[in-house]
Amino acid sequence: MPLSEPPPAVLRTHALTRTYGRGDTAFHALRGVDLSVERGQSLAIVGKSGSGKSTLMHLLALLDRPTSGRVEVNGTDAATLSVRELNRLRNAEFGFVFQQFFLTATQSVFENVSLPLVIAGMPAKERRVRTMEALDALGLADKAKNRATDLSGGQKQRVVIARALVGEPSVIFADEPTGNLDSATGAQVEQILFDLRRDRGITLVVVTHDADLAARCYRSVTIADGRIVAEQTAGVAA
Repeated sequence: MPLSEPPPAVLRTHALTRTYGRGDTAFHALRGVDLSVERGQSLAIVGKSGSGKSTLMHLLALLDRPTSGRVEVNGTDAATLSVRELNRLRNAEFGFVFQQFFLTATQSVFENVSLPLVIAGMPAKERRVRTMEALDALGLADKAKNRATDLSGGQKQRVVIARALVGEPSVIFADEPTGNLDSATGAQVEQILFDLRRDRGITLVVVTHDADLAARCYRSVTIADGRIVAEQTAGVAA
């Protein structure tokens, strides 16, 4: 009996390059990156400022297009998808946690968290249930009516995680998720992310220069001058 093919990686890149500008002033942010991310894995992308780590995350998350090479999501080449299909895939499969929060200050916590469901066209009743479930999971149900501007930094980042979670994504991308937080609050936010990976099987891709955060991930790759120059795998998943 023939062996079955292994399931495709949730994310995979082949000879990925990204160049900004042309000619002598061109900046080569990525130079032929090959990377695979298995489902349910926690991956840290580390490197100094300007190394290409955020560019790689943006390409993996379909927020930008490569100059050459390709990105595959569940075995599908992203280049074969229309803009509408890309947007639908990104909204359905991915959640995002950024250092800068990107919350609308004048809107309520509920409105901020429910935004991906509004974009997806979910009916209001289901949208309310899903939003409150996400807020409750992050201990924020009692803040649903508060304006985002009235929250502490740690609370804002938990709102961002709730917004990332509300669409029930298979992958969460976190770009320096603790960069604007004090060490104690940052540790709490880290724990939330790793708990979500463990409890819900979410694939976690973290961009960071924090060695301690990277060490908590099952796997880490180091980027320098647009190339992967080192890779490390932990003995057990975080």
